Amino acid sequence: MKEFLIGLGVLFVIEGLIFAAFPRAMRKAMLAALDHSETALRVTGLVLAIGGLILIWFLRFGLAQV
Repeated sequence: MKEFLIGLGVLFVIEGLIFAAFPRAMRKAMLAALDHSETALRVTGLVLAIGGLILIWFLRFGLAQV
């Protein structure tokens, strides 16, 4: 649970820095998301979530053996 909260904190830091450094680009990206279908957004979210889980798995178990 501690590692999850650390990861969530890192996510917040990265998101916050991106919004602080590039507010106009982030607003443009959010408006562009409104033009996409719910299905496209859902598929994108699932692909990114699965990719993140695979990355975490490799870092924790796969690459740790090397």
